[in-house]
Amino acid sequence: MHQPLHILWRDEHMVAVYKPAGWLVHRTGLDASETRFVMQALRDQLGQHVYPVHRLDKGTCGVLVMALHSDAARALSQAFEHHATHKRYLAMVRGWTPEAVEVDHALRPDDAPPDAAVQDAHTRFRRMAQLVLPEASDARFATTRASLVESIPTTGRRHQIRRHLKHLAHPIIGDATHGKGPLNRWWAERLGQQRLWLHAWQLTVPHPVSGAAMAFDSGLQWPAPVGEFSEHNTEDSNASPTADWQRLFSRLPWDVVPETPDA
Repeated sequence: MHQPLHILWRDEHMVAVYKPAGWLVHRTGLDASETRFVMQALRDQLGQHVYPVHRLDKGTCGVLVMALHSDAARALSQAFEHHATHKRYLAMVRGWTPEAVEVDHALRPDDAPPDAAVQDAHTRFRRMAQLVLPEASDARFATTRASLVESIPTTGRRHQIRRHLKHLAHPIIGDATHGKGPLNRWWAERLGQQRLWLHAWQLTVPHPVSGAAMAFDSGLQWPAPVGEFSEHNTEDSNASPTADWQRLFSRLPWDVVPETPDA
């Protein structure tokens, strides 16, 4: 049996949950051997049907919203389709990214033929912190650099953040599809786990009935509170769902980049 999903907020129309890394949102034909599905687990946990209205990649953790009846599902799906939502992600990537950069780079759907039309895709990135380790993950360099990057997509293409960071030559650590295998393995050995370091941090959606802006937060704390994080086993029912990330913050020598005030 899996631990119950962590519910961030709920009313009679919708529910926001913390999706763990490694879980699929719902069953697909591509993962016949997978046993962890948010939709089925949440249905059993709440004792009622739930309706998916958006998705997160299997490796991505963080805020996920589901509807609790068909009318709410219709309203929420339309909000995502018409970009009436605001999403904020956090990624750990290779190298030091620009302090701020906007990527306007059209993408062809992953499973589309080579001659398929590309789709507009736009993401804003901001480097929140960087580090340098005195160890070589690549024989060409004496040290290893990484960044924590705030990622705000304004379109919703599949794998958009992952593909745009690859386009910048700063792939996400642990991205088996768009990243670098040797670098992923190097980091997995040092961190003691193999995973995609992409986190759905905050999500704002219009309430499906009232239309009020509903802001949901995963609970991830950055910068990490000094002395407040303990080394819980991530399988412990008392562990924070963000324990992997808080451990990442506390174990590595991050240098925080001050946020530049808006002009």
